[in-house]
Amino acid sequence: MAHFASSPRPTHSIWGSIIMAEEFLPGFWVVTTASHGGIMLSVGRKAAMPEALQLDTANYEEDCDWALPVLAFRDEFEAAQLDCASWLELAVDTARCWHPDRYEAFTGEAVPENASRVLRRRAAYTAAIGKQCVTAAWGDWADWVPKGKTGVVACKVLSVDHLGNARYGEERCYALVDKQAYSKRGEVFCLEDNEHELIDMPEEFRPTKRLE
Repeated sequence: MAHFASSPRPTHSIWGSIIMAEEFLPGFWVVTTASHGGIMLSVGRKAAMPEALQLDTANYEEDCDWALPVLAFRDEFEAAQLDCASWLELAVDTARCWHPDRYEAFTGEAVPENASRVLRRRAAYTAAIGKQCVTAAWGDWADWVPKGKTGVVACKVLSVDHLGNARYGEERCYALVDKQAYSKRGEVFCLEDNEHELIDMPEEFRPTKRLE
């Protein structure tokens, strides 16, 4: 097991001024700011990150990316006998959910689709390529949406990236769909797969002409 030197307490982060900072392991800082936080690695720690888990930064934000350095140095956490078993378990679940490809490359363990939001979104949008998928919706509180309907804007899905984010075509279409059907939607709602009524662009979305 590699050994790392302790590093000075960071005074600033990419998330803002640091309010709290704790060195969980030498060179492995967990920091908190007024708005966000995460893990900051020393130069040595950053260089030691396994390629499969390494991002192009020493900063791993607290929502999803924090799990990567925790997994990378998991053996060290366990050897230090820190009371963090639940934290390590959460890191595994977080990495599987939000970084399934990295997790599989690092551990050799395939991540099932139902364990990863990214894999579910990627599969859903891949199946929807070429279809008109909803990108925004309005309830029947909107003036142009009849009762019992949901007004939607849809665009054609052109491709999907590794995180499950769709790339859309520029052309938009407007439609009305059943309110209950839309409330039970899954990851993706495609017009081709659901009853819908195409409508003209609502007046409120049309550019207003400036009076000369």
